[in-house]
Parts: sequence; C-alpha cells; structure tokens
Amino acid sequence: ERQRLTTEDKKALDANKTLSEQGLEDDCTIYFKDLGPQIGWRTVFLIEYAGPVLIHPIFYYLSKAIYGTQVAHSPMQTACYYMVMAHFIKRELETVFVHRFSHGTMPFRNVFKNSAHYWLLSGANLAFWLYGPWFAKGKAASVRNDVWLYGSVAVWAWAEISNFFTHMTLRNLRPPGTRVRAIPYGYGFDLVSCPNYFFEFIAWSAVCFLSTSWSAFLFNVVATGQMYVWAVKKHKNYRKEFKEYPRNRTAMFPFIA
Repeated sequence: ERQRLTTEDKKALDANKTLSEQGLEDDCTIYFKDLGPQIGWRTVFLIEYAGPVLIHPIFYYLSKAIYGTQVAHSPMQTACYYMVMAHFIKRELETVFVHRFSHGTMPFRNVFKNSAHYWLLSGANLAFWLYGPWFAKGKAASVRNDVWLYGSVAVWAWAEISNFFTHMTLRNLRPPGTRVRAIPYGYGFDLVSCPNYFFEFIAWSAVCFLSTSWSAFLFNVVATGQMYVWAVKKHKNYRKEFKEYPRNRTAMFPFIA
C-alpha cells in the first residue's frame, strides 16, 4: 500500500471501492502520493514485541555476565519476569491470530522509532533495573508479603485476560479481509471506547506496584500517555462516524477521560 489517493478536500480514497462508489464524478481531481517503502503492521508488531521477549531472558539468566555477580532472584523478581514475558508472548500471539488491521502498512523508517519504545524502555532498561542484585533474594528492597505478591499477580492476570477479551470483541467486529468499522459493545466497552488500553494500564500498574522499580513506572507512564493519545483519537472518530455512539463513554479511563 505504497500509494495513496486523496480528493481535493484531502479525504483519502478507499482502494477497495470504485471511484463512483465514493461519489466521484468525471471532472473531479484526484491527488496521488508515493508513501515510500512500506512495511506491514503485523510485521511491525512482531518486531516490536520480539524485543522484550529476547532481552529479558538475557538479563534474567545471564546475571553474572551483566552485573558481575550471580543473582539469586527473589520471588518478586521471578514473578515480574514471568509477568513481563507472558505479556509480550501474549502480544505476539494476538498479533498473529487475533488482530485484524484497518491499515495494511506503515512507512518502513518508522519501525525503528516504534521498536525503540519496546526494545529500550520495556526491554533493556526495564530488565536491567528489575533483575539486578539490589532486588536479589535476601535484600530488604525485594521483600514482599504474600498479599502484596499474590495480589499483584492476581490483578495483573485479571487485566491481561480482560485485555484479551476486548481484543476478541474488536476482532469479531471486522470480517476477514475488510476494513469495516462498527460500534463495539460488551465487556469493558460499557464505560470507555478503548478498554484494551485501560486494561493494559492496569496490568503494567500491577508490575509497578509489585516491583517498585522506577524503570517500570517510567515505561508505564510513557506507554499510558501514548495509549491515551490513541484512545482520544479513536474516541473522537467513533463519535464522528456513528451518530448513535453511546455518549456516556469516555476515551480510556472510566468516568474520567
């Protein structure tokens, strides 16, 4: 999808429809733009999420080479490791088997910028500070009581499962091979337009609460800020496209914004 056609009012044309189906007549003007080298969104997502999946095991299992000492991981570190790994493996599987993309491609140059967020912030930076000797077994900073540990894991698991259900709802709205848009209803969508982002925020907040690592908080703040920007954009598009769109919904955070 390297080419983009637009009308004089800068409205993008649907490549799957004829010009007449889009209300264009013989004397209309169409603008052509070469978007440059493109890469599929599915491939982009797979590359992005592969970063943490590859990086975290290196820091977790090769601690002597990285920190200069063999780290005896605390229960907190072990729990966080499996939470992070499960999250990104889930994302990879959803990319392959669940997501149906409204846009087929993006500029190839953007893959490096997009991947930096995951490979650096939730990859190297998070892993380095999360699995270091300062949080090792026996260190005061790593001590967590059972309520703290298992409560955090339980909230994280609920949020991840909820996130998956909202992704399935979005998938079922769009028939294969189409770009059909419809109003999503059901679990999570009663109060917000993008509950998948809200549940991801909750999942990462559980990691933050359990680890107390500044690197986890940094990633969560940056990721949540970006998701909120996307949520507001999608929320506005829903309200603009569908006159019957529920007015009680907020973009991402129930009753707030």
